Amino acid sequence: MEPRRPKRTRKPPSPNSVLDRRAFVKALDDRGLVVKAVHIDAFYQALHRQHYPDLPEFVNRYYQHEEEASEKLKSSVPVAPLKNKISGKKNKNRVQLPQKFLEFVKDPNNGFVTVTSTVALQKTSGDQTTTKLAVRLHDGQLVESVLMRYVNQEGSRASLCVSSQCGCAMGCTFCATGTMGLSGNLTTGEILEQVVHADRILANEWQERQKENVQSNSRGCKNELKLDLVRNIVFMGMGEPLDNYTNVVEACRALIDRKRWNLAHGRVTVSTVGLVKQIRRLTEELPEISLALSLHAPNQEMRSAIVPTAKNFYINDLIDALDGHMMAYLKKRHPAGTVFSAEQRIQESSRRRAMIEYVMLEGDTSSLECAHQLGKLCENRHLVVNLIPYNQTDVKDKLRCPSPEHIETFRRIVSSYGAFCTVRRTMGADIDSACGQLITLEGSEKGKVRDIEDTVNQKTGSLKHELANSSQVRRNPVRQLIEPRVHEVVVKDFDWDPWVGHLFAATGIAASCFFVSTYLLLRNRNK
Repeated sequence: MEPRRPKRTRKPPSPNSVLDRRAFVKALDDRGLVVKAVHIDAFYQALHRQHYPDLPEFVNRYYQHEEEASEKLKSSVPVAPLKNKISGKKNKNRVQLPQKFLEFVKDPNNGFVTVTSTVALQKTSGDQTTTKLAVRLHDGQLVESVLMRYVNQEGSRASLCVSSQCGCAMGCTFCATGTMGLSGNLTTGEILEQVVHADRILANEWQERQKENVQSNSRGCKNELKLDLVRNIVFMGMGEPLDNYTNVVEACRALIDRKRWNLAHGRVTVSTVGLVKQIRRLTEELPEISLALSLHAPNQEMRSAIVPTAKNFYINDLIDALDGHMMAYLKKRHPAGTVFSAEQRIQESSRRRAMIEYVMLEGDTSSLECAHQLGKLCENRHLVVNLIPYNQTDVKDKLRCPSPEHIETFRRIVSSYGAFCTVRRTMGADIDSACGQLITLEGSEKGKVRDIEDTVNQKTGSLKHELANSSQVRRNPVRQLIEPRVHEVVVKDFDWDPWVGHLFAATGIAASCFFVSTYLLLRNRNK
């Protein structure tokens, strides 16, 4: 069995990225600048509102309206609407930043820039839905991220698969990234810079569509309205996210920060090969984000053969940790040892988005016997299982993907045990950006993944309905093999931002009426 490769360290960028908040705050302390947390929050809010320009440009634009600034100053980045309506309002800054702080930000010798990386290679698939980015870091290392666009009649969105390490130490035999070894961890800033690069690409595309619409006197397609920025982030790129725990968690906090990217908690997903201690720590510190466990085999022996690090983590412990993440909120509201009903588990499964990822390799792990073993492993837990058709890579062992018919039969068997089981759609295989294909081969001429949002993000009743159906089918699994069901879950976002002001006003009026009524009632009683 191949031992886990030793972890290497990388020197932090110099100058560092201002997106790394911890490093930025430490630099302020080292300079002896006392800046309140509210001012730090306001700084990052304004930086996000300006679409992350260079720091001197940010200071020059700080006290101006966005429209005036965009006319008078030539921006270094394309401008497009922001999802974060709080950060995107075109009004004066609500919190005035201290003058000494702004001088520090503008100082070219402060040791910080907006981004430290560049896009060395950008390649888009033939169907224009997937773009692979090779991002060159400050030390010359390359990492890859994948931008995926989903356009359909129900609604469109853009997802980004980000990397968390340079290479990977896990050494999974079927994964191209695992053949690279580990060169070091990405900083928080380097992780977030991938999002900035992707947002700039989408902003450029948005501007081009706007120009085309003006020339053709068209309003544009409604299904393209949500392709102006990244709305879903999955840590499924290069590296094991939980092996870079601190920086990944800090990046997740920035992504769900209401004053910055303002992504819905369920729109940020961390994938892990199964580091049990880190999974439980994540559940304690950040239970609101989604978790995906890369299982790939239903028993310890088979898993150890294809995932070398599996010898350190038993499958039952992994499933318990994943289940604990799914049930985290419910467990906090009930005494320890409470046994939850199937309905409660279905409800939490539809909210917390804990998921098992299972790569479909031709061989023992994809046998129908393994389908039953996987189903039994998830039985009575109502976990979500996502089957990933293997994408061809240049790994040492020549592996193949089973036929679509076999994968569908495998899926039905797993579903018969009460799990919500789907098959991931492949995107970007023609540019080596599909799942398991990420490897930094710059200039490679070789790049479809089912959006994780299609699999599990259910604030509607669709997933609960599917889970309930799958638990009932367990009584008659033969019928399910004869009558396959189409598993297509539609995600519909509801934008609350336009209603926030109205809700505040209604709440204020209701509170005023309550206090006035109480006052009049007490006065009448005193009389």
